Amino acid sequence: MNDLEVRELSPEMLPEAAEIEKLCFSEPWSPEALLYMCKSPNTHAVAVIIDGRLAAYGGCEFVLDEASIVNIATHPDFRRRGCASAIIDALEEFLSSKSVQNIFLEVRVSNMPARTLYEGKGFRTV
Repeated sequence: MNDLEVRELSPEMLPEAAEIEKLCFSEPWSPEALLYMCKSPNTHAVAVIIDGRLAAYGGCEFVLDEASIVNIATHPDFRRRGCASAIIDALEEFLSSKSVQNIFLEVRVSNMPARTLYEGKGFRTV
């Protein structure tokens, strides 16, 4: 297993996160949306660091006992190394500490790698 570190996504990491957004998504989040994910009291964002580089990040929004994982992105150089799985685990641990009972996420039907990961983590299609 690779040496990856999971920690909070900080505003200082946002330029790298914005670059990963552009590599991963046809409609990337704006820098302002990424900053919101870092700073809002009802959001939480985590980063995966490998070899000193931002390899991946993800975030969630939560209200009362429900949450949505709103974004997970892994730099192409670091895919298939457990980054997304580590992000889900960290977000679930954080949300559990907030007494969240239900976690939702959306994924494209065509995104089979993500769907396989989420199903492996216990998410169900609804």
